[in-house]
Amino acid sequence: MDKKTGRKITIIGAGAVGSTIAYSLSQRSHASEIVLIDVNIARAKGEALDIVQSTSFRDPIRVKYGDYEEAANSDIVIITSGIGRKPGQTRLELTKTNVGIIKEIAPQITKVAPNAIYIIVSNPVDILTYVFTKVSGIPENQIIGTGTILDSARLKCILAQKLNIAQKNVHSYVFGEHGDTSFIPWSTSRVSGVSIDEYISLVKQKGMPVETIDKDEIFHYVQKSGGEIIKDKGATFYGIAASVMNLVNMLTSAYDSITCCSTMMHGEYGVNDVCLSCLTIIGPNGVQGKIPMPMTNEEIDKMQHSERVLREIIDGLDI
Repeated sequence: MDKKTGRKITIIGAGAVGSTIAYSLSQRSHASEIVLIDVNIARAKGEALDIVQSTSFRDPIRVKYGDYEEAANSDIVIITSGIGRKPGQTRLELTKTNVGIIKEIAPQITKVAPNAIYIIVSNPVDILTYVFTKVSGIPENQIIGTGTILDSARLKCILAQKLNIAQKNVHSYVFGEHGDTSFIPWSTSRVSGVSIDEYISLVKQKGMPVETIDKDEIFHYVQKSGGEIIKDKGATFYGIAASVMNLVNMLTSAYDSITCCSTMMHGEYGVNDVCLSCLTIIGPNGVQGKIPMPMTNEEIDKMQHSERVLREIIDGLDI
């Protein structure tokens, strides 16, 4: 996708996540046209009207709802459709349902927007990114799953609080699956080029406020905070909306950037033919490759464990 103004961005799914992404986009300059598509047409219509009425204080922008024809020639398509896990439902049952939804969406949207860059948000995001890649006919470089970008944001948030430093100075990531087998490659974690442990030692020597890091506690926070938010307010949408906005910003910038998102693996860390998160180059032409950052043998084993778990689920699907 060439860098240009006047981009058209379509969001499929006008629920809490999709509508929050649409609103966030409407307040920025990334798009001149936003299209909302949802099986609940009234919901999409209401969200579009509510959002466009909030844009009086910015340059003109179109916010519309409609069917797939309205998405024709979109530059970016963001897919948030799917259902949440119900009590007593297994992960595989949920996966099969949402895979069915992705398989239904794919031919309809790719017919009218074959050149778009696709951002998959729906969960389980790694599997749905894989399925969309396999069934859509869209080149891999045009398909990005949000993966662990939100997990990494949560990690940076809690580390910044513990270290009493701005989040932008924390360079630490969550790799692997966006789910139970995710992990933090601590050997790569840095505060502006200094390892976490070394930074704590240096700051303590200066008598500055900093907390000791319990890495197990940090990992538990990252994995469980989403569930805590769902328990308290019913859903999470601000964090994932901000994560998607970060990707859109990369896709509409002049130069490539690096983030931790889910794309097809081709031998990195010995992992093949699954979509997992590791450092990936993203820019105006989509996915430009991965940065195989050195990790310890233990961390590589965890990456390969993510692969095995996802492969078992994928092998049970009708793709």
